[in-house]
Amino acid sequence: MSLQASTRRALGLWLLAAVLAGIAWSLPPIAQPPAYHDFADQRACWGLPNCLDTTSNALFILAGAFGLIFVQRGQGVWRDRREASLYRLTFFAMILVGFGSGYYHLAPDNERLLWDRLAMMLAFMAWFAAIVSERVSTQAGLRLLPLFVAVGLGSAAWWGWSEAHGMGDLRLYLLMQLIPMLLIPLLLWRYPPRYSGDRGILAVLGLYLLAFMFDLSDRPVFALTGGWVSGHTIKHVIAALAVLAMVRHLQRRRAC
Repeated sequence: MSLQASTRRALGLWLLAAVLAGIAWSLPPIAQPPAYHDFADQRACWGLPNCLDTTSNALFILAGAFGLIFVQRGQGVWRDRREASLYRLTFFAMILVGFGSGYYHLAPDNERLLWDRLAMMLAFMAWFAAIVSERVSTQAGLRLLPLFVAVGLGSAAWWGWSEAHGMGDLRLYLLMQLIPMLLIPLLLWRYPPRYSGDRGILAVLGLYLLAFMFDLSDRPVFALTGGWVSGHTIKHVIAALAVLAMVRHLQRRRAC
């Protein structure tokens, strides 16, 4: 790919991100609904409140540890070993998600939710940088990582600060989830592959969207299953499967 073509494609992606940011900022602030913390399944077990929503977070820890061990052992194909650091951070952050989300579900409130969202943003932004590295260049992914992480963590921190000061605003946090979901497919489309395995990346995105849908359907799923399992618990299971899909992608991909 010529330098001119690469620059033109990069500018197009940055322009789309800027347009999305402009649209988000033109909207009124979006506060966290207080009812969000009122999950359908509040059963306790073994002395733990909200048992299934709490204990299912162990799946994040296990999946993240599995991915971290895979990278630490030097397995997989890498054009540049520096790329491994991006996935190493991603899997480590997923372990933090397990602890952060488990801590939150013990006593759900905004203060505890902040720790969950900080960990999620770290994982999501590290993976976004890994895909940039995988599709564009190692140098691009490594250079953008600090920016992605700063903006991602900042979006969660801004939400937490705004809620604490009575002016809850989820816009930036939601935007930082939307941008990678849109830009990653565009990266796959617009840039020639450096590795095989685009379907693996799309599978991770698909599982993430499916998990989000189950999260929105927490109570209907709980009612549909006769109170056996809630949508939020299933969300945790599917999101952990998305982490395993990342590992599977690394296991199967080959350099092009």
